[in-house]
Amino acid sequence: MVDIATRAYNRQWKIDPIVRSLIDTDFYKLLMCQSVFRNKPDTHVTFSLINRSKHIKLAELIDEGELREQLDHIRSLSLARGESTWLRGNTFYGKRQMFRPDFMEWFEGLRLPPYHLEKRDGQYELTFEGAWPEVMLWEIPALAVLMELRGRAVLKDMGKFELQVLYARAMTKLWEKVEALREVPDLRIADFGTRRRHSFLWQDWCVQAMQEGLGDKFVGTSNCLIAMRREMEAIGTNAHELPMVYSALAEDDEALRHAPYKVLADWHEEHDGNLRVILPDTYGTKGFLEDAPDWLAGWTGIRVDSGDPATAAETAISWWKSRGEDPTQKLVIFSDGLDVAKVIELQKQFAGRVKVSFGWGTLLTNDFRGLVPNDALSPFSLVCKAVSANGKPTVKLSDNPNKAMGPASEIERYKRVFGVGAQEASEVLV
Repeated sequence: MVDIATRAYNRQWKIDPIVRSLIDTDFYKLLMCQSVFRNKPDTHVTFSLINRSKHIKLAELIDEGELREQLDHIRSLSLARGESTWLRGNTFYGKRQMFRPDFMEWFEGLRLPPYHLEKRDGQYELTFEGAWPEVMLWEIPALAVLMELRGRAVLKDMGKFELQVLYARAMTKLWEKVEALREVPDLRIADFGTRRRHSFLWQDWCVQAMQEGLGDKFVGTSNCLIAMRREMEAIGTNAHELPMVYSALAEDDEALRHAPYKVLADWHEEHDGNLRVILPDTYGTKGFLEDAPDWLAGWTGIRVDSGDPATAAETAISWWKSRGEDPTQKLVIFSDGLDVAKVIELQKQFAGRVKVSFGWGTLLTNDFRGLVPNDALSPFSLVCKAVSANGKPTVKLSDNPNKAMGPASEIERYKRVFGVGAQEASEVLV
């Protein structure tokens, strides 16, 4: 097992680059990338870093030269032969050759496009611009780099023994979570923690701990590189990015209203089974389900990623019943800001009513709360989102208005088009 504390103390980043592979990313990014490559390859997009936790001044913590060095290293990466073989030949979600030959040929020749970086008001403005299939693959590595460099900045003055004790405490903290989850009947939980992890080595350790401690209750990881190395399931479906860009491309209000369903119609042509999972909250879960075409009710399930999770699940159950579907045969994946107590609560509330699963993110792979002075390693909310498509701004409403993004005038327009009324705001922790 890797001695993480010693590696952190030595700080030889060429041995431990923050991102060490193009598949050190979430599985859903590759699934979405193939869909975009097929359906919208010429769309020009801009992605931008957004720090929702304004009190954390990243540009004051992280050295610009070190950040550029890590980003430049990512631009030097290409798909290794073994990685390509794994993607081409492995079985994902019961399907062989998930990735088409034309997509793989393109991916094997890919180098990530340039980035633009500057400082403003104590924050980094980091943007990526170009063809959608290329630019979208910056999202996860960019977040991983910023999160890990922030952690390295906090740890840089710690001695060898102090680091050993810190990681021993973090390991104990995680193992206590694993022991609590071990007692939950019929639990199905996966690692969704790549984007805001403490470090690659720590995420890898967490995944191995979950695998040993939970056995069959742990169903896999969203991280493709770790899934390949640890011979486990790669987990993931789709994200808000698809409806956000499709909607930005809509020519009028009527086309905008149908854009989120056009996304899923394209997805429907390509995937079946457990990959047919709806993410309904981009422009409000309630309105999305009320206006959804009947064929979507036949999909496998939904993922709940904002707002009150129990409310969203109840909304989905009522919708399935109204469309003549049996909710007990449907899957609900909870994935927003989870920790052990919430997992246990939701499993107890919905077991037997739906098939319950959990995607556990930041508080699995980056929970160092209470372990260093001033809680300087506490996780925070950092995202990298598509902010424009073909020159038009993107919008996300969410079921939590604190997660909304886009120009104020466009947010109001989207609320009108999608019939989004008053929403209850809740704190965004991660």
